[in-house]
Amino acid sequence: MRKFLEVIATSEEEAREAEAGGADRVELVRAFGTGGLTPDAHTIERVLHSVQIQIRVMVRESATLEAGADLERLCQRAREIAALQVDGLVFGFAKQGAIDVEATGRVLEAAPGANVTFHRAFDDAADPFRAIEQLKQFPQIDRILTSGGEGPWQERRRRLREWQAAAGERIRLLVAAGLCQCVLAGLRADDDLTEVHVGRAARVPRTVDGELRRDRVAALKSALG
Repeated sequence: MRKFLEVIATSEEEAREAEAGGADRVELVRAFGTGGLTPDAHTIERVLHSVQIQIRVMVRESATLEAGADLERLCQRAREIAALQVDGLVFGFAKQGAIDVEATGRVLEAAPGANVTFHRAFDDAADPFRAIEQLKQFPQIDRILTSGGEGPWQERRRRLREWQAAAGERIRLLVAAGLCQCVLAGLRADDDLTEVHVGRAARVPRTVDGELRRDRVAALKSALG
């Protein structure tokens, strides 16, 4: 089964480097060091005109979500970004160890035609299988970004396979967190886990401030197969 590589980018230049290296999709953010926040509309438009690969855009205004005005602002941003004809949006909300179904539904309603990656708020859920069932009720959500939880890679991989089986065919797990070429090579023959998300691994040095380089993206893509 074909493997799919998503790379975090923060600018037009980084998106072009990712595409040149063989990335299949870019997750466009600003403030990478904070976990990623919503980029401005000008940056989104420039990236859309600069690359041919898929673009999903982070919708996250701060590290925390407060009820009321914060959620309304997120809904407005989701509506505006979806109108730009990006491939999809990236967001996720958890509250007290569970998916925040109400907030998730509100933002989805604001952008009813958009595909959505539910980002690593999923990893805050105490019961991942229940979280998956909750997310399956939203047809727009077609990706879940997750590290597979804590522990060694083999334990995480086992969990990821179990979660992918629970998610079914419509929702694909987007595997993230601490991935290197050796880990990606190990996924080459894995038909269950087909999509991978990288950030620092595509940069030199491997930090949030490192330079995103096409040769690093190409090496990761080659390892993944």
